[in-house]
Amino acid sequence: MPRRPLSPAQFLALSFGGLIAAGTLLLWLPVSAEPGQHIGPVDAFFTATSAVCVTGLIVVDTPNALSTFGEVVLMLLIQAGGLGYMTLSTVFGAMLGKRLSLQERVILQESLNIESREGIVRFAATVGKTTFFVELIGAIVLTAWWTPTFGFGRSAYLAVFHAVSAFNNAGFSLFPDNLVRFRGDPLVNLVISLLIICGGLGFLVLRELGGWVIARNRIRSYNRLSVHTRLSCGSRSSCWLAEP
Repeated sequence: MPRRPLSPAQFLALSFGGLIAAGTLLLWLPVSAEPGQHIGPVDAFFTATSAVCVTGLIVVDTPNALSTFGEVVLMLLIQAGGLGYMTLSTVFGAMLGKRLSLQERVILQESLNIESREGIVRFAATVGKTTFFVELIGAIVLTAWWTPTFGFGRSAYLAVFHAVSAFNNAGFSLFPDNLVRFRGDPLVNLVISLLIICGGLGFLVLRELGGWVIARNRIRSYNRLSVHTRLSCGSRSSCWLAEP
């Protein structure tokens, strides 16, 4: 009896489950913990789940319990969970010249929650590039700001992790007090806040708003915004969509 292929929803659920399982195994390894620390299988599973599902909930002290290897694994899980397995695989596949099958395009469409499959590979690649570009800008600014305090190497490492965590709305931090120490720091607060807002709105909303900004006829452009964008913005005023 021929096997019935997985539906896009089932494949996406399994891909997230696979990411969590791989993350659990990696975080469970002794190399993922600081010397003298131990991360049990339940804690590793919870941390991997929280990272992939970008909730920010923790059961271990991230900066003190995880080694550099464990922190990098955590960051990659956050990035994979935020972008989605299919988007990441499409970006890398496009770089290698791989063509997607029809079923893969359907799954990617479901993953990105868009209406049309036309130009979907190009769209996914643009999503990936935009994500990495925004995170890179945030990381560069934070690196320059933190270098006098932590040194260039440590600052770059902290900046990349927090840019990825902020853009994907993950809530993880490599500081024991999270970002409480920066509560009076305008630049850190501004950069992290902008990354959170951009990541929270999503690429579809940012793309439509970008098209609105460069449009000459603002009223007409606003009327063409999708329902998704209007609901994400909440109102014209919340996204600076006031009529001229």
